[in-house]
Amino acid sequence: MTPTSPPASDGLLRQTLGEWRIGLVAWRLLVLQTAHPAVAAGTARYSTYRAHPWRRIEHTMDSGSRLFFAGPEERRREIARLERAHRRIRGTDDAGRPYTAEDPEVRAWVMLTLYEAMTAMRELSGDPLEPAELDALYAEFKEVCAALGIPDEVLPATAADVPAYVDRTVREVLELGDQVRYLLFEMLREAPAPRRLGRLRPAWPLLRAVAASVLTSLTVADLPRAWHERFAMPRTRTAAALSWTLHRGMRQVMTRLPDRLRYRHASDEEGRQRPASRRPTAPPPLPRPRPRSRTFDSRPARLEAFFRQVLDQTGDGRVDSADLQAMVHNVCWQLELPVEREDRLYAAFETWWEQLREAMDADGDGAVECAEFVSAMLGGIDRDPDYLDRGLGPAVRALFRTADTDGSGYLCADEYRVLFGGPRVHPAELNDAFRQLDGDGDGRLSEEEFVAAFTDFFTARADTAAGVALLGRP
Repeated sequence: MTPTSPPASDGLLRQTLGEWRIGLVAWRLLVLQTAHPAVAAGTARYSTYRAHPWRRIEHTMDSGSRLFFAGPEERRREIARLERAHRRIRGTDDAGRPYTAEDPEVRAWVMLTLYEAMTAMRELSGDPLEPAELDALYAEFKEVCAALGIPDEVLPATAADVPAYVDRTVREVLELGDQVRYLLFEMLREAPAPRRLGRLRPAWPLLRAVAASVLTSLTVADLPRAWHERFAMPRTRTAAALSWTLHRGMRQVMTRLPDRLRYRHASDEEGRQRPASRRPTAPPPLPRPRPRSRTFDSRPARLEAFFRQVLDQTGDGRVDSADLQAMVHNVCWQLELPVEREDRLYAAFETWWEQLREAMDADGDGAVECAEFVSAMLGGIDRDPDYLDRGLGPAVRALFRTADTDGSGYLCADEYRVLFGGPRVHPAELNDAFRQLDGDGDGRLSEEEFVAAFTDFFTARADTAAGVALLGRP
């Protein structure tokens, strides 16, 4: 057994979940989860999957790896992180129904869809689990649920009870709302190119169209029969043939591969190697810089880009408190902060949001649109030298102190990349930006250098100011 495959001693759950072919039912799982009204409401309000789909998928996979494949300490830390995130997801949906991510029955449904996806993968491939295997898999699965604090009484008692639970939930609870339709029919058709696409990037529009069509057909075909009946979404012969070919073909291929190719990662090895993604590596070549103009005010274009790429986390063209909470959540997710430091960062960004709302929400709808943001920011900056200090300033200082994970009073290049890295920013651009912001050349950023960079970003009329490169090349 190679170090990159789940050893047999890891149990049936890790072996089943660790196979690459689990990806064939991953979208089906997301659809079933999101069709729950509480999940749909939380997704619509707080999720960043529309604006940042690949980052959201990466976080989900990372979380799953730590829950199911890492050691006890890594799992404990992940559970604590999820609890901190979920306690902030609550509200009232469009139908006036209250929801919270801490609802035990909602959490049970979300987790059960993962178990059900593993059993469906085996059934669809023509190799269903035997009753004894189902019992063993479900027992291991319930251990994870117990670690997550999900009460045993909200889960089906045995593996044999799960199919009836799923059927009843689909028929009586799930809804085919906007969030589900978006996942099924729109999300992949408008997703940006993944950063790792490399030389295939020019072909992304074609690849995206083909992948979206195949994935939609496969997902609809693979959904439970109760779904087809409840939502009048039949399993066509073409889709059924596609499902049969893909699932059985993948089974034939994967079961003949060596374990190092069949499985995604090891259990303990994955947890130990996870921080490697943050280690400094030789940066790839910098993209060719655009000429910087000195002849006109570049702030409007820069602020528009900031609004669309940074502020509008939920991708709906408007910014409200949920977007700023999503920004903070992404920072906290990367840094694994204790709850008291998270709370300070959330409070600082909430203060900034209140300033934005009071100054920019001209129509009083509780949200700020791009034109309102750009106009109000430019007006406030030009009118009042202390405008940024009263709202953005405290948030920026809190962000700096949060990212300063070693408490040195400075940000090193690694801390800077963790803070600002993402699928839309070339890593080499962040290296270049760090060097420009490091005014004294000591290889680190002080809090004042960090605050000055943000001030430059919002106030500099020309693209020649160092702070303009804060988030990468302008």
